[in-house]
Amino acid sequence: MKGRINNKLGEIQIGSEVIALYAGMTAVECFGIVGMATISMKDGLVKLLKRESLTKGINVKVENNRISLDFHVIVAYGVSICAVADNLMANVRYKVEEFTGMDVDQINIYVEGVRVID
Repeated sequence: MKGRINNKLGEIQIGSEVIALYAGMTAVECFGIVGMATISMKDGLVKLLKRESLTKGINVKVENNRISLDFHVIVAYGVSICAVADNLMANVRYKVEEFTGMDVDQINIYVEGVRVID
């Protein structure tokens, strides 16, 4: 699934992996987000992903140049999950739309865990 943008000089294709990486870097900059998460299918444990693996915690779908994003995140203990989610959605929507030139249709956030940050 690639986003395609046509202009007078030709066609631009943006891969879903590129969108996921950019959205992941934007997400971890948001207040209250500890990081991206992945769930081990073998034992069902949630694992905090390192910066190099951000894209594993994000699912990207591109259909008709409209982007849908699913985030699996770990939030900081003591923050309002609703406020963090609203902030994440607003920041990611704005920055991804500016970066790609495509509309973000949907952002789903799955809170997989809570961590105390030092």
